[in-house]
Amino acid sequence: MRSLTKAAIAAFVFAAPTAPAFAQALPDAKIAVVDSERIFRDCIACKAATTQLQSQRQQLQSLATSLGQPLQTEAQSLQTAVTAAKGTPDAALQTRIRTFEQRQQQAQQQISQQEQQVQRNIAYVREQIGTRLGPIITQIAQQRGATLAVDKGNSFYNAPATEITDAVLTTLNSQLPSVSVTAPAQAAPAAPAAGARPAPAGR
Repeated sequence: MRSLTKAAIAAFVFAAPTAPAFAQALPDAKIAVVDSERIFRDCIACKAATTQLQSQRQQLQSLATSLGQPLQTEAQSLQTAVTAAKGTPDAALQTRIRTFEQRQQQAQQQISQQEQQVQRNIAYVREQIGTRLGPIITQIAQQRGATLAVDKGNSFYNAPATEITDAVLTTLNSQLPSVSVTAPAQAAPAAPAAGARPAPAGR
């Protein structure tokens, strides 16, 4: 399938009409290749952040277990009680059921909030690295005389001489030895302006 695609592209190129004489020819591209997957895996800040984020995930799992096990035990107890009451629980059992539902909802909210925080932390780590990585790639590519930098994952093949990954990785480790693994707190929603009145309901 790939060979057919290349053949089709070649046929199109060779069949294309000759460009007008006044069109300015583009310079020959000099391409630099960066293995971003390797950088995000092997950079010093990345390794340290990965370890800390794994610890956060483990804490999240421990939280889910500590909250879930008592609820599971209580759910089984309630099911036994409801069965014994033949589907008509008395006031005390109804109170137990409501209390259980409230505890279950609170546990779900707590776990969900913690999970969202971990996801924000992951995104924040990548943002810090990506913000510093872009200018480094540009600088090194220009120093090597490249007119274009591409990700290794987006190329079918590249000669080893076109890679600048080692230089990028070394510079990134020097400029960004560590990152924060705690995302900034989300901004609270804006409060309504003082004296603002709700719009009257339509009649």
